[in-house]
Amino acid sequence: MQLIRLAFVLMLALLAAPSRAATSSDYATPLRSAYTLLDQRDYVRAYTAFQRLSGKNPLAQFTLGLFHQNGWGRPVDADAACAWFARAAQGKIPTALHYAGDCLMRTPDAPGHASAALANYLAAADNGHLISLCAAAEFYIRGRYVTKDAAQGVALCARAAQASSPPAMLRLAHYLHDDADVAHDLAGARHWYQLAAEHNVTEARYQLAIMQAQGDGGPAEVETAMRGMETLAGEGYVPAYLPIAVLYAHLPPDEATGAPTADHLAKVYLWASAAKASLPPAAPTAAAAEELITNVLAIMPAAWRPALDARVTTHLAKFAVPRAAAGAPPGV
Repeated sequence: MQLIRLAFVLMLALLAAPSRAATSSDYATPLRSAYTLLDQRDYVRAYTAFQRLSGKNPLAQFTLGLFHQNGWGRPVDADAACAWFARAAQGKIPTALHYAGDCLMRTPDAPGHASAALANYLAAADNGHLISLCAAAEFYIRGRYVTKDAAQGVALCARAAQASSPPAMLRLAHYLHDDADVAHDLAGARHWYQLAAEHNVTEARYQLAIMQAQGDGGPAEVETAMRGMETLAGEGYVPAYLPIAVLYAHLPPDEATGAPTADHLAKVYLWASAAKASLPPAAPTAAAAEELITNVLAIMPAAWRPALDARVTTHLAKFAVPRAAAGAPPGV
C-alpha cells in the first residue's frame, strides 16, 4: 500500500466511528503536516511531529504505534507499538482498540489480559471497526477464556458480515465452510463467499470458484468457475494456477477427434507450467503440476512449446511471481 493511501486509511479508521465524528476531525486536522512527512517517507521528522502532538491526540498515539509495529525508520518493536496502541485505545480509536486487544492476546494467560482483549474487540466494533466482532467470535468458537458457544461466536461474526464488512464476510464463509468447531453450512459459505467476491476480495473469489466447480453449497457452475478462476490466474494469483489447469484438463474432448482441443491443451500447459514455476519443488501441488505437464507433452505438438514457454515467462515477470523451481528451463 502506498503511504499516501495509508494515511487516508488511518483517518478512515478513526472516522469510521459515527458517534465520534465530531471529535475525529479535531484529531486529524493538526496531523496533516505530520502525515505529509510520512507520505514523503521522512520518518525521522514525521515521528518527531507525531510525538510532539501525541500528548492529547489519540490518532497521533496510534500512528506512533504503527511506526514501531511496521519498522518505519526504526527497528520493529512490538512492545513499544503496544504501549502506544494502549494509549490510543483510551481515546477510543477503533483500530487502536483492536490492536490493543491483539497486544493483550500476546500473553493471554496473564491475569485479566484475555477478558480485557475481548472487551477491546467489542469496543472496537461498537466504534465502527466491524471485523473486531470476528476476533471476539474466536473466543466463543474455540472456548478459550469463555464458555464455548460456537453459535454465539458465529452470530457475532455474522453481525459484521451483515453490516457489509468484506473481511467479515470472508471470515464467516471460512467458518461455515470447513471450521472444525462450527457446524458446516456449505450453502451459507457459498453465499458469503459470493458476497465477499462481489466486493473483489481475492480469496473469496478463489474459494467461490472452487465451490462452483465442485457443486458445493449449490449447483455446479463449471463455466462460471472457470471464468472466475482464469481471471484470478491472469491477475497473477498463484493459488489459481493449478486449479484452472486442472479444470481445463477435465473438459470434454473434441467430439470429432476424441482428443482435447488445441486451445484446452495449450491452457493446461500454460497454467500448469506457471504453477510449477511458482511453487516450492517439494510441494505436493508442484508434483501435480508436473504430472499435468507430462501428460500434455505426450500429445501436444513439440513445436508449440517455445511460444507457450515465452507466454509463461512473460506472465510471471509481469506479476513478479517468484520462480520456485530452481534450475527449471525458461517458462517451465
